[in-house]
Amino acid sequence: MKYFLDAIIPTCEEVGIRMAMHPDDPPRPLFGLPRVYKNAEDMRIIEAMHESPYNGFCICTGSLGENPKNDVPAIIREFVKKDRAPFIHARNIKFMNAQGDFHESAHLSSEGSLDMYEIMKALYDTGFDGYIRPDHGRNIWGEDGVPGYGLYDRALGITYLNGLWESLEKDHA
Repeated sequence: MKYFLDAIIPTCEEVGIRMAMHPDDPPRPLFGLPRVYKNAEDMRIIEAMHESPYNGFCICTGSLGENPKNDVPAIIREFVKKDRAPFIHARNIKFMNAQGDFHESAHLSSEGSLDMYEIMKALYDTGFDGYIRPDHGRNIWGEDGVPGYGLYDRALGITYLNGLWESLEKDHA
């Protein structure tokens, strides 16, 4: 990975393209293969491989949130503050049991296991001004689309996230 980062980051800096590595999903080994980016510790290791704000992370709240040990708002605060998170995937998940099995849920905090208000607050508090998208969506209301990318549910998700952001702005005005 260091070889790869050392090879591409100088060009990224030259042309103004910020890399945003997505976390492993799920954050546990599959078929005996290890995971590369599953928590803040991994992010610090990758960050140290090539010190540049162009060596960044996509913070996917669902992927990181799949490990209950990950404090997603704290991860956001640490890496957005260091200008290492140009892209956010905001989604919620719902744990089904103590073994960590989960399913994707609606974006609302009340529908899942992640506190989306605290996630958005962490982004607001750190002055995040990068790209954010409501990641994943269920097929609802009879929609027949690509599983995990329901258009209606993602539209509801961005509306919810925008509402949280507006509330945060008004609370701090």
